[in-house]
Amino acid sequence: MLQSPAAWLVIAAVLTSPLAGQNFPEEKTDSLTLTYLGAAGWEITDGTTTILIDPYLSRINGPPPPGGGSGHAVAGDTRPVYKWTDIARPDIAAIDAHIRRADFVLVTHTHYDHILDVPHIALKTRASVIGTESTENVMRAYSVPEEQLITVRGGEDYQFQGFSLKVIPSIHSPLDHKHYFSSATAPPGMKAPLTLEQMHPEGGTLAYLIRFPNHQILAFGGNNYIEREISGLEPDVVLMGAGASRKDIYDYTGRLMRDLHYPALVFPTHWDNFLAPYEASQQPALDALQSFLKEIAVASPKTRVIVPKYFEPIPLGK
Repeated sequence: MLQSPAAWLVIAAVLTSPLAGQNFPEEKTDSLTLTYLGAAGWEITDGTTTILIDPYLSRINGPPPPGGGSGHAVAGDTRPVYKWTDIARPDIAAIDAHIRRADFVLVTHTHYDHILDVPHIALKTRASVIGTESTENVMRAYSVPEEQLITVRGGEDYQFQGFSLKVIPSIHSPLDHKHYFSSATAPPGMKAPLTLEQMHPEGGTLAYLIRFPNHQILAFGGNNYIEREISGLEPDVVLMGAGASRKDIYDYTGRLMRDLHYPALVFPTHWDNFLAPYEASQQPALDALQSFLKEIAVASPKTRVIVPKYFEPIPLGK
């Protein structure tokens, strides 16, 4: 049964920030604002520069990840069902309703729930797309201009106007009870439109440390990390994978909190059912998220956890 998005934030008050569920003011140029787009997607803006991370708003009724992951079909969904051999076109209306501008798009890896909408967004906004060679080959297939593509592999540390960006080698979520493995990369020379299979090779996974003058945000696109690559970082904000597959990682939450010196604020990411339309109830995913909130409370009691609502801006302040 489909429900309003307003119905799906029911989190124990002791484990969430008072900020969650409020109506936030319009973005200001003296503060940083985060907005959750669903799946692993985020918008970050300081009022001057807008950065998108894995923006995926189409939420097609597509193939689920191996072993189920956080995506599964929902009862009452009458939308077309896509197979791997199908060409899935982005939901332009949904994208255009919520993405009005972007200066940079950061892509953590090339799975369709991270990249399907990026070519349209890049062509619409003329944003620079930062990602692996696999990601950029998908962009090239859709004729995104070469000057908009910044290819990275992890280890780069770049200065841009108003912020800097450290590209961090990472690793994909351990889907299918640790059986997931992929060395596939989207090849050069493809021509759009692409099938889901063509645009879905992982191509390697990245995380990003985004440094603004008053905040450092560490963004993950899934439920895993390489400990040596994040050890010593001190972000005050972490977009942290909170899907069920994290439980297949040894001391996932505890190690990450310790390595990052107990960040002030955590936003769970990639925990919702991204195969469900926005208006569907996310209550089962919210119920499953409770264990993650408890893990944070035990591992890092002073860390606030905010469970975001779709498209509700959350200001971080100065």
